[in-house]
Amino acid sequence: MSTADGHQNYQARALVAAFLALFSIVGCALYGLPFFYDFFVQELGWTRQQVTSGNALSKLVVGPVFGFAAGLLIDRFGPRRLMLAGIVMAGGALVGLASVTTLSAFYLFYFFNALGYVCGGPLPAQVLLTRWFKDARGMAMGIAYLGIGIGGALVPIVAVTLTQAFGWRAALRDLGILMIVVAFPAAFFVREPPRLDAGARDAVRPARLAPVLRHPAFWLLTIGSLASIGAIGGTTQNLKLYLSLDRHLTQTQIAGVMSLVLVGSIVGRLTMGWLADRWQKKRVMLVIYAIVAGTIPLLVFSPTIAMLRGFAFLFGIGLGGDYMIIPLVAAELFDLRVMGRLLGVILTTDSIAEAVVPLGVATLRDRTGSYTAGFLGLVALAAVGALAVALLPSGGSLAKDQPRSAAL
Repeated sequence: MSTADGHQNYQARALVAAFLALFSIVGCALYGLPFFYDFFVQELGWTRQQVTSGNALSKLVVGPVFGFAAGLLIDRFGPRRLMLAGIVMAGGALVGLASVTTLSAFYLFYFFNALGYVCGGPLPAQVLLTRWFKDARGMAMGIAYLGIGIGGALVPIVAVTLTQAFGWRAALRDLGILMIVVAFPAAFFVREPPRLDAGARDAVRPARLAPVLRHPAFWLLTIGSLASIGAIGGTTQNLKLYLSLDRHLTQTQIAGVMSLVLVGSIVGRLTMGWLADRWQKKRVMLVIYAIVAGTIPLLVFSPTIAMLRGFAFLFGIGLGGDYMIIPLVAAELFDLRVMGRLLGVILTTDSIAEAVVPLGVATLRDRTGSYTAGFLGLVALAAVGALAVALLPSGGSLAKDQPRSAAL
């Protein structure tokens, strides 16, 4: 096998591993778990605030502590080992959640789910692909992130079928087992990105993250990212509760709406990945964030199931491009040598927003008796994210302004 063929083979392995890790940890777990929230409410008598607090509290504990550490470990040892550990923890968490009857156990297994997300989800997948792919990086990221859309679209349909046949607890347990069976082998056989030779390592040693963290572009990217991700999380984490307990749709109708969100995300990832290889990535990010801000009102003011389906598909397009575009813009603005640590910081702040915002929306619902105020607050938050992205400098400007060896 030639060197070029070998490189392409390793690229393909990395792409498959990233796809299946995102399919499992984000598609099945992050977007699949809210499908079961109303069952916890109905069977155990918990409030909306309580069932969304598992996600919030676990990410608030795990994100700041382990998110930064994961970025450091990835830069030092590579993403593969963390990805393997994350897959096992996230899948095992769903198996554990299937048997809980107390809030303390619920929080414990959600902690392991959040830890699995940090170690095995977007962070290692993004670093793995960013380092293996130089050309067509946007398309590679878009293909990998299809895993989220496919996993998230399948979960409601599979969960309804399994729940009707065996009960919701068995359905949740089986999803956890499926995650490990599907994703672990691919991550096991992936190869770490090529290590630098001795001369290159010496050149990289001066690279520091601190100057990047002081640059206004970092703060604009972080604010834009956390605002949009928070708005998405506030919507997706409360969507099943809203459709089931407030709108009184059937489980089958809800599964259809939730699946359409993730079907739309597939379209969004493919489209935005294609655009990111052709347009300035800041412009693509701005389009994505505008879609998120513009579609949430449709959820609040949709009187019919047909309009809810329209919301689901359009919102999904924005959701699909959101996480995918963050590392592409970061790579366009900053040096790849600090990418693990940089994304560790950004994704940690995203996780905090993704934790706090859904809990805030659920708390407003419990106190006011309506989701309207919370959902309109999400629109304002998403608009802030779009404004921050609009203020970002043009792609590549930091590389032009500062020598890479000195600036980082």
